[in-house]
Amino acid sequence: MVPVPVRILLSLVLAVVMLPISHSVVAIDPLSMHGILATIEQAVIGGVLGLAFHLSMSVIMMLGFLVSSQMGLSMAVMNDPMNGTSSDVVSSMLSILCIIVFFSIDGHLVLTGVIGSSLKAWPIGGGYSLMSLQAIAYNVSWIFAAALLLALPIAFSSIVVQVGFGFLNRVAPSLNLFSLGFSVITMFGLFMLAQIVRFVPEHYVRMTGRVLDMLQQQMQGGAHG
Repeated sequence: MVPVPVRILLSLVLAVVMLPISHSVVAIDPLSMHGILATIEQAVIGGVLGLAFHLSMSVIMMLGFLVSSQMGLSMAVMNDPMNGTSSDVVSSMLSILCIIVFFSIDGHLVLTGVIGSSLKAWPIGGGYSLMSLQAIAYNVSWIFAAALLLALPIAFSSIVVQVGFGFLNRVAPSLNLFSLGFSVITMFGLFMLAQIVRFVPEHYVRMTGRVLDMLQQQMQGGAHG
């Protein structure tokens, strides 16, 4: 959702802000082999941190996809001409809600603090343990569990409505339940979505806390290692 030039500018600003934390690092020639390895190392660490925080947002995106599929709104897709991507309407709405929650809990300040702590736990040129990557890969599985847990009420209620329409079709075959059923399922799904949306911020904050705990454990292991 953020344009690429803005991301690059924010990365440069963060790099300048983090310079005082890494003041004790020996100067590295960027064109030497050591400089290339250090660049790759920092890119891997940055990718791991970004992926860890993206896990919480991935849960909400998957929730929106599952809900759209059950409501019959999977074809309602919005195109982003700025980034060249597309996403369904429900996922976009939930993502915007989580972004608002992220800034309301000072998530941008927490993220800056995590980056600063990572420079102390994993100094530039100090190496990065592959066990940390393996631990984060194992934690990816809870994305599907969390998304399914949130989408289960809407999915179950939609199935109940569809089964009810199936029995009604057997009782009154003359009714045009195909056109009527689509509208009823969509309206019922919107009603259930309105009931679930109020729990999304709390769930998102809890998942973000779990991500922070996971990163803290990895940083403590890196500092002791």
